[in-house]
Amino acid sequence: MGVLNIVDQPPLVQAIFSRNTEEIQLLLHKKEDVDALDHERRTPLHAAACVGDVHIMDLLIESGASVNAKDHIWLTPLHRAAASRNERAVGLLLRRGAEANARDKFWQTPLHVAAANRATRCAEALLTQLSNLNMADRTGRTALHHAAQSGFQEMVKLLLNKGANLSAIDKKERQPIHCAAYLGHLEVVKMLVSRGADKSCKDKLGYTPLHSASASGHLEIVKY
Repeated sequence: MGVLNIVDQPPLVQAIFSRNTEEIQLLLHKKEDVDALDHERRTPLHAAACVGDVHIMDLLIESGASVNAKDHIWLTPLHRAAASRNERAVGLLLRRGAEANARDKFWQTPLHVAAANRATRCAEALLTQLSNLNMADRTGRTALHHAAQSGFQEMVKLLLNKGANLSAIDKKERQPIHCAAYLGHLEVVKMLVSRGADKSCKDKLGYTPLHSASASGHLEIVKY
């Protein structure tokens, strides 16, 4: 939800982006549709989760907003909160019954989104509700693949400490270490190796992480 298209949004969504609590309460009192959809099937709660205002989110949920509503690519408010790196919003949604394992059209869960967006505190909250942190998205990638690709050591460490499979393979048979090596994330590569990742593992084409690093010009990883 970008700033440029706010004027095209329903009045309730405009008030949310303006953080106008008084106007929101007035609209809800007038029975404004709390689950009104915009052109991408996003609800006001999607907007509030994106903004990260837990007071506004509470108002909407108390008025009957669906915490598991899905937009046109099946993103829920919980996905939006994780993408915005707002752990308070994530925590509120989980307490209010949001589905922690909800998948979007690409089979990504809120944990995948948090991992890709360096949202460590959000991931910590989500992990308390998950039975399997190795769920794969449509490409076969786990949250650890996304964390390794982002290069964020704190997220990688969190997932490893919680039991993430560092040898998980995606549909191209690439492990998280391939992702980190290709993008030049040396410290993440070092961390994965220190935890037991195999530097000589091969993907479907026979490429090792060192091949990946070399192909993308990251000689510091090749030397390592």
